[in-house]
Amino acid sequence: MVLVEHVLHKVLTYIPYVLVLMDMRFEGVTCGRDGSVDNHMEMGKKLLAAGQLADALSHFHAAVDGDSKNYMAYFRRATVFLAMGKSKSALPDLSRVIELKPDFTSARLQRGNILLKQGRLDEAESDFKKVMKSNPSEKEQKEAQSQLTKSDEIQRLVAQAHSSFSSQDYVTAAAHLDTIIDTCIWDVASREMRAECFIQTGEMGKAISDLKATSKLKSDNTKAFYKLSTIYYHLGDHEMSLNEVRECLKLDPDHKQCYNHYKLVKKLNKQIQSAEALIQEQRYEDAVNKYEDVMKTEPNVQHFSALAKERICHALTQSQQGSRAISVCSEVLTSDPENVNALKDRAAAYILEEQYEDAIKDYETAAKHSENDRGIKEGLEKAQRLLKQSQRRDYYKILGVKRNAQKKEIIKAYRKLAQQWHPDNFQDPEEKKRAEKKFINIAQAKEVLTDPEKRTKFDNGEDPMDPESQQGHHHRHGGFHGFQGFNPFGSGPFSFKFNFN
Repeated sequence: MVLVEHVLHKVLTYIPYVLVLMDMRFEGVTCGRDGSVDNHMEMGKKLLAAGQLADALSHFHAAVDGDSKNYMAYFRRATVFLAMGKSKSALPDLSRVIELKPDFTSARLQRGNILLKQGRLDEAESDFKKVMKSNPSEKEQKEAQSQLTKSDEIQRLVAQAHSSFSSQDYVTAAAHLDTIIDTCIWDVASREMRAECFIQTGEMGKAISDLKATSKLKSDNTKAFYKLSTIYYHLGDHEMSLNEVRECLKLDPDHKQCYNHYKLVKKLNKQIQSAEALIQEQRYEDAVNKYEDVMKTEPNVQHFSALAKERICHALTQSQQGSRAISVCSEVLTSDPENVNALKDRAAAYILEEQYEDAIKDYETAAKHSENDRGIKEGLEKAQRLLKQSQRRDYYKILGVKRNAQKKEIIKAYRKLAQQWHPDNFQDPEEKKRAEKKFINIAQAKEVLTDPEKRTKFDNGEDPMDPESQQGHHHRHGGFHGFQGFNPFGSGPFSFKFNFN
């Protein structure tokens, strides 16, 4: 049974091939050289008409291989290349057609059009003139005459563009080149010149666009890749700069300019990546040092200095070095007043330094340039709460400690002040009364700042000892109980026997 199935499978497998051979036989197609070429030509024409370009191309390849002097095979293949947008591949085929049949005006007209688009004006004009002299059809004659007129106009514009460029009138030169490139879309020389005009006028995005085009239009264009890399570098895009210079070295590993530039960009790229990794690891001081190295590696490109300072500003803010952060962030904002990242970081640093009004200004400025940034909104609300709170009481100021003080520092400050302002130290009734009030504030400050939950609330602009803040009403409790639920003296007569812990 297995053997029968195996044989049946073999038969079914070969049926399509048998049918094809039968079709060829009944159509009178032979397997000889000439018959095979004719068959490929016919199949290629049908597939081309159906828009199946890749299959059509395969048949025309076979036709050319079968008969190297069949000018129509070359012409059909050139037609497919043009339909696929591969003018470079079409050009040799059209030249071969003209070589085999010099009076084939359609091929010469097509070649002239390609040469015109490539900016090879003299060669294009030669083809158009020969078409005019070769008894063309009316349509071909009109097209050749039109293209010849256009070519003459382009010749004139090219001369003007070169003159303006030599005179350093880059705007005028670029305008002429715009018109030239509208027609000569594959003209490498014109695009290179226009890219240089854009570089000189500071239009780097347009220069990049032209140089990318030339890197594709011209084989082994190391010059384009080097220029692209240096433009990206001076724009501060170290990653794109590295990508482009690597393309240059793929074409020519021994290219001196590209290799030297590659070493510099690679070093800078590595430093920036390392610095960012340190920030992610919250190793902020190490990140600051690494970005300082970036500025040493490239002191002359403003974009890298600005990037380094912006990230140093961020790292210092994150490490709660408010004063240093404000200084560096301010440097960034002097040259780039709308830098949202620097505004946010400086605002956070102002909060660390308890300069709440300045923080509010920075957050408000940042919000104008980034309306939907949730961090800005939250930061602004926090700064506003803290400002309002600072106008009432500030537990950090009461104990004389920084906002980032550790618990040990807070307890130490509390002990010192509690001993200093203990009411038992005062005999005069007025002084004792003032000391009692001061002592309550000190005790409340210690209560809030040594309790993580209460301290978090306070840091976010709420006063956990203030019933007005906590319960949303305006009734305060007077006397030495201070705020509701808190009495450092306990109940009954004052004994002032405290354990200062």
